[in-house]
Amino acid sequence: MSAAAAAAATGAGAAASSAGSKRRRESENGKRPATGQAKRPAVYQRSYEPARLFSLEDEVAVTPADPTTVKELGPQVRIYADGIFDMFHQGHARALMQAKNAYPNTYLIVGVCGDKTTHALKGKTVMSESERYDSVRHCRYVDEVVPDAPWVITPEFLELHKIDFVAHDAIPYVSEGSEDVYKWLKDAGKFHATQRTEGVSTSDLITRIVRDYDEYVRRNLLRGYSREDLNVSFIKEKRIKLKSTVDNIKKEMSETKQNFMQRWQETRQELLKDFLGIFGARGKIAQKLQSAFSPNPSDEEDYANDESDAGNSPTSA
Repeated sequence: MSAAAAAAATGAGAAASSAGSKRRRESENGKRPATGQAKRPAVYQRSYEPARLFSLEDEVAVTPADPTTVKELGPQVRIYADGIFDMFHQGHARALMQAKNAYPNTYLIVGVCGDKTTHALKGKTVMSESERYDSVRHCRYVDEVVPDAPWVITPEFLELHKIDFVAHDAIPYVSEGSEDVYKWLKDAGKFHATQRTEGVSTSDLITRIVRDYDEYVRRNLLRGYSREDLNVSFIKEKRIKLKSTVDNIKKEMSETKQNFMQRWQETRQELLKDFLGIFGARGKIAQKLQSAFSPNPSDEEDYANDESDAGNSPTSA
């Protein structure tokens, strides 16, 4: 290779490396435009065709992007969605998916409220703020997370993060001193409505656990957790363990009964066949009785001969 060619190759490599570094910096700073391709949920393992578990056209009502609005906003639309995101579930993920796919080039910023604000205004959470931040950060639709997000969004906050729209479901969100904290955003045309996923929420998940509380306590006791870990009294621990023992005995008795019935079903036909073979109409005993009480053919011939001889005797004449 000539010196000129080597220099050209070195220059091209340096340019590519510089461009790659620039793209990484832009991506980290939130300045790089999105590709415009809608993000979908990951394909389940062993799926050999594109997943259609979530169809934007069929299952999620996404407001079509106004081409004029997209052109006015430039190459990137910055959408903000906020929440607590405790026990991150598919309802949260579907809401963020709708926000991400609201426009062709959406950069999704998600604000997660901190523990201090949430505990004061809504109540205790199951997960800590750091756990909730990390859960949201690993959602495939999220580009950026704002920790300790404000409970009420202000114009100053929108300006600070260069936010074009705020995404949330349209149900009025009542908070202290306000019948709907998103009302001013709706009035200003900066609100993008998403749909809630029916049948799942953090409150629903907690309700399931509370409803079957004893079963989950028993489950964790059997897995090695102490009663102190579970905040369970000594008496309650013994009562739950006793119930677990009784349930196990009942289960074993039920299994024993089922096994006995299964064996009985398998052997019943054989027992019945053997019984009929001995005591039935064609069984061994019936054949012996029939043989004992039925006349012998040779005896019948002798009796017939005697009768014939008696008829031919002189006395009979």
